[in-house]
Amino acid sequence: MKKIKNSVVLSLLLVFTLTISAFELNSPLPTSLRITIIDELGNPVEGASVQLYATDEDYRAETNPVSEAQLTDKKGKTTFKKLESIIYFVNAEKGDKNNDGAGVQTDTLKTGLLNKVNIVIE
Repeated sequence: MKKIKNSVVLSLLLVFTLTISAFELNSPLPTSLRITIIDELGNPVEGASVQLYATDEDYRAETNPVSEAQLTDKKGKTTFKKLESIIYFVNAEKGDKNNDGAGVQTDTLKTGLLNKVNIVIE
């Protein structure tokens, strides 16, 4: 009787493990990047245009953007979705303010997470 209980418990544990593994493989979370644009005083900047580039060369030439430019909301935030886990170069501007010289490169994005970065425009 004890062997039957152990077999049932092991079988259930195996089924549970396989189910969890299959779920993780079939439905990975998208890699996203939430960018918050702030001014030199730390205030959020609404309506800033934000553009992502995959290489420094594309960033400098302002060619081959990863996606369309996005505008920040009233909290200074915008989110780019379904990205690769690489380093991105960010161009942010509003009026005569931009982030040139104030940090344009992200860290390598972590796969399956909402990555976050603050960018200062001056």
